[in-house]
Amino acid sequence: MAIRIIKLPDVGEGVAEAEVVEWHVKVGDAVLEDQVLAAVMTDKATVEVPSPVAGTVIALGAEVGATLAVGAELVRLEVAGAADEPAAAEVAATPRQAAASPPAAAPAPAADNVVAMRTAAAAPAADSSAPTRPALPRAVPGISLGPPRAAGEKPLASPAVRKRARDAGIDLRQVRGSGPAGRISHDDLDIFMRGGPAAAGPAARTANTAVETIKVVGLRRRIAQRMAEAKRRAAHFAYVEEVDATALEDLRAALNAEAQPDRPRLTLLPFLMQAVVKAVVEFPQMNALYDDEADVVERFGGVHIGIATQTPNGLMVPVARHCEARGLFDGAAEAQRLAQAAREGRATREELTGSTITITSLGALGGIVSTPVLNRPEVAIIGINKLAVRPMWQGGQFVPRKMMNLSSSFDHRIVDGYDAARFIQRIKALLEAPATIFIDG
Repeated sequence: MAIRIIKLPDVGEGVAEAEVVEWHVKVGDAVLEDQVLAAVMTDKATVEVPSPVAGTVIALGAEVGATLAVGAELVRLEVAGAADEPAAAEVAATPRQAAASPPAAAPAPAADNVVAMRTAAAAPAADSSAPTRPALPRAVPGISLGPPRAAGEKPLASPAVRKRARDAGIDLRQVRGSGPAGRISHDDLDIFMRGGPAAAGPAARTANTAVETIKVVGLRRRIAQRMAEAKRRAAHFAYVEEVDATALEDLRAALNAEAQPDRPRLTLLPFLMQAVVKAVVEFPQMNALYDDEADVVERFGGVHIGIATQTPNGLMVPVARHCEARGLFDGAAEAQRLAQAAREGRATREELTGSTITITSLGALGGIVSTPVLNRPEVAIIGINKLAVRPMWQGGQFVPRKMMNLSSSFDHRIVDGYDAARFIQRIKALLEAPATIFIDG
């Protein structure tokens, strides 16, 4: 037997180190050539590292959450080989990158909105000349291939499977996995949800005393670091104002009724983007970045609006650049394109950096009031709350109106409360009389 050391590969684009965010193997596992060993995350992407050789895992180079330099030992394998071979030969691994992944652009000098991007792994091409390998067991509908889990044993599953189980209210300890070492796959979860043999559970209710310890790593850790840094360094204050969006909704409905193939359907977002563009002309201190280390404020002529977007991999903020040069439909199309690219993990670094002011929204879950965290080093963020019909006193009587709140936060070190109120009041006036959004001058 011989020893092979699998090193952390160069994932490209000048990356010098990466964080281990998930192990797909453990010590003692037998692995096949091209089987995924680990997932690592850089500041640009998450990539999967496959094994270039078959063997048995005898050591892992780091724990989940640790950062390794390119070229550091990732996995040590025992492989079949002649006795006179070197005791510890090094084998290069080739990371799996997304197909047709666009090249990353140089970072913009403004805010870095992206915490991380998820890159889908491309399947290796089939090679008819390669020797046939034994197929890994797969779940079969109605059949549970995995052995029963020992009491207290933590279930093995990928973050995607864990999230799906949490969303469905499923305790993974009740699911039997068909993968190596009882690893639970999406197929196993499907069987459980369909009520197959793996779904069998206790008939009576019992107390659940389990505590699941989840290490904060990868994208979630970067989000946590950025949010904590923003709250620690910026002097947040919030301002909330209600907006009568009845006329705006009438206009939006009328424009959507005249649907054309080359025009996207309009939401409230592109109208708010247009209103922000007009408002920052009068309040340029809102369209700015504050470098609190150099004590310098940069005010921008171009309005680069960050659009906070929830993705399967966490919060990202793609940037619609130069909104002052975009019309209503152009802005709507760009916002939709960026959001889709972020959710699918296709957004480039250039598309995820350089915002000068941010809009955030929880959509239908928007609630009544929120207190958004600044996208530091920006000094303003505008939050959209839920639109709802409410009775409003008008002309001596109550009338139904479509109302929503704007919950915004500002950096009090740069923005005074009076100016913040006037800024939001200007946006309110534009949204309540939407025709004024399109009047030049």
